Amino acid sequence: MSQPAIDVRYVANLARLELSDEEINTFQPQLEAILKHVETLSQLDVSGIEPTSYPAPVFDRMRDDEPHESLPPEAVLQNAPDRAQGQIRVPKVVADA
Repeated sequence: MSQPAIDVRYVANLARLELSDEEINTFQPQLEAILKHVETLSQLDVSGIEPTSYPAPVFDRMRDDEPHESLPPEAVLQNAPDRAQGQIRVPKVVADA
């Protein structure tokens, strides 16, 4: 299945790029090579392959959100700029209705 030729000047205009004639002559064969590679990939039989988001397994790198048991609560709040009744105070961000 042959792909129609893509005009690099037209694509550059869509992308709001100003290309010189020399750049267009450089990019045209590169774009055609990319499209030929995509065409080759589209001919592969992938009917038995399950779709995936990532090529390798992704593991959760976040730690559990649990308080540190070795620190007393007052030590956790000692660097808070404003605190009251064992809690961090923050400015109000919602206007009165």
